[in-house]
Amino acid sequence: MDWEHRFEAGLPLYVQVSRSAAVLHLSEHHGDGSPQGVVWFPVRDLSALHKELLTRPNAPMRPGIDLAAPGGPTMQVIDPNGNILRFAQSPSAQ
Repeated sequence: MDWEHRFEAGLPLYVQVSRSAAVLHLSEHHGDGSPQGVVWFPVRDLSALHKELLTRPNAPMRPGIDLAAPGGPTMQVIDPNGNILRFAQSPSAQ
């Protein structure tokens, strides 16, 4: 485990685990993962990924970029199983 965060004792836990360049955030917060999961992906160029997704004719939705998201600009996509994929701008993404 790289780090963990709780606002105070007894509240839900939020942690980061990683191996090599793969990073996974795990959350106990209400709405994160019930019944589906939430996966966070750091990306170097969020605008380029956003533009690429908007060109796909079979995209189930046309995601926007939330510039005020905690941790920086973030785009959410819902996969066919209802999982939320969060892509966040990160200058250190590889």
